[in-house]
Amino acid sequence: MDLLTAAQGTALRTAPIAVHGHTMAPDRLLRYLRIKVHHLIQDHDWNSVRVIGDYDRQAVISAHEKNGKVFNFERPTAQIHGRDLVVKAFPGVDYVHHYALIIATYLAMTGRAADTVSHQLPDPAVSHAAVGQLDLNLNLDGDLVIVGWGLAHLAPKGGTWTYGPSYAWQRTHVHGRRVVYLGFLHSIWGDVAGRVLTRLAELGARDVVYVGKVGALNPEIEPNTRLATGNTSLVGGTLVTWPDFFGDFATAQPGVTTGVHVTSPSILLENRDWLSEHVGHAFVDPEIGPMGAAAFRAGIGFGYLHVISNNLARQYPADLSNERHRDVILRRTVLVSRIREIIADRLAARPI
Repeated sequence: MDLLTAAQGTALRTAPIAVHGHTMAPDRLLRYLRIKVHHLIQDHDWNSVRVIGDYDRQAVISAHEKNGKVFNFERPTAQIHGRDLVVKAFPGVDYVHHYALIIATYLAMTGRAADTVSHQLPDPAVSHAAVGQLDLNLNLDGDLVIVGWGLAHLAPKGGTWTYGPSYAWQRTHVHGRRVVYLGFLHSIWGDVAGRVLTRLAELGARDVVYVGKVGALNPEIEPNTRLATGNTSLVGGTLVTWPDFFGDFATAQPGVTTGVHVTSPSILLENRDWLSEHVGHAFVDPEIGPMGAAAFRAGIGFGYLHVISNNLARQYPADLSNERHRDVILRRTVLVSRIREIIADRLAARPI
């Protein structure tokens, strides 16, 4: 049985979202989709497009991958089967569904047939095996692991990255504590991030800090001006709380906002009805909840310190569709420097 036939056996039809009910304005949403969709889909029509969980860098790489980035630049690849296309995403349930929604919505917004799109959720064993390749070739006993976004600015300048399959790491000491910086070449979206934290706990990490980006649900917060932190997330309707690496330290710092986070598997699902259901919550992203839940189960510390990158409740000039603009990059560079300072100060206050 070939790959396409296998995918067809368990494929789920992917419907595009209702664009005019989304928290992003239609023109901005389309701009966001254009930088995500594989060029073979933007440039050609296909009888069918199937999104599956299969990390395959030997397939056709998207021309829209972010050049010049050290981490999180890889996007789903594609394999041509006549007039059918199989899109291969890293095997996470949330990521496969999210990317299929991106494709279906893009096709609908550009006046093309969206009923050609389907997705096949990966078997948990496949997801487990993919994340299980993470092996840093060193004992993480007691280490703090900093994982996520902005690592090129967080890690020591001039440090050497050691590469494994789809990831890289380097170790240093900060105020007497061993610290490992870990970056992935692909996205660790949603449930994959929870699996990564579980794997780090298995390898001996005592604490994990996740640095990334969140959307604000408070209309008063301008994107790229503040940091977000906390120790509670709403995951599938249930509040999850974890032992916070930062304690009260991060929330006491200037320019840091705290509150209850909401876990959402896809930006495409964050429409106006979704926003109304979560009034009173502070932030949203796909990873924090699964990582916090995994930390609680593993009995290790976890903390997040994120740039507030967009606002779902009010339209500001900066959002997820123009993240590559120079002004946005400059503002975020300043905030990442502040993240580095806060982590270092936290370790200085309590190094062990």
